Amino acid sequence: MLSKAQIKYIQSLQNKKNRQKSSQYIAEGDKIVQELLQAGMPVKVVYATKDWLEAHANLLSRLPADSVKEVDGAVLKQLSALTTPHNAMALLDMPRAEVQLPQPGTVVLALEAIQDPGNMGTLIRIADWFGIPQIVCSPDCVDVYNPKTIQATMGSIARVGISEYDIKELLQHTSLPSYAATLHGKDITTYPVIREGIILIGNEGRGLTSDITDMATHRITIPRLGGAESLNAAVAAGIICGRLLI
Repeated sequence: MLSKAQIKYIQSLQNKKNRQKSSQYIAEGDKIVQELLQAGMPVKVVYATKDWLEAHANLLSRLPADSVKEVDGAVLKQLSALTTPHNAMALLDMPRAEVQLPQPGTVVLALEAIQDPGNMGTLIRIADWFGIPQIVCSPDCVDVYNPKTIQATMGSIARVGISEYDIKELLQHTSLPSYAATLHGKDITTYPVIREGIILIGNEGRGLTSDITDMATHRITIPRLGGAESLNAAVAAGIICGRLLI
């Protein structure tokens, strides 16, 4: 059984201020918790139903016994931010924030002012899908450890390094080419596959700021065949990565 204080603490981590204060966050979802354990992420405690714990006993054997808590559906509902809770959730330590400038021969996804947790989670999944090892987020991006973001990553948070850094400074301190997604750039289908560079994706409503766009070495555009005014930021990133990296 969990104490009222333990339940209250887990619930408090829905709030960004509390996550930052404790340097801990929660991840909800059967598959997500499984992938975090498989990746060796710093899992402090797993809260799960008896059936889930038994099905994943091998993975859980790596954790101390007091880091595995059997709870029933009613308790998971108290802990969860979801209308319909999953069978497992985990408490994790936030990785140490390490800012690493992109190295030659690598591709980095740089995000400016992404605000929607679902979009952020999808962008992390896209980076994972295309083998992009690092995402750089501007300080005004949505919190990466927002529970909705973590869930939207579907476990990809375990395989992509994420840091917070001023995008203008990033561009000032790298010699890598940069590719700014805009509505008025060069047709992306004319570009060859790239092996290094920084792909820049901007805010869902405003796109990239003019300062960032002006600093980019390339301004790229996805050809528009219909009448839509713009593309969702994550959708655009997926198309751009699919064209530039494959």
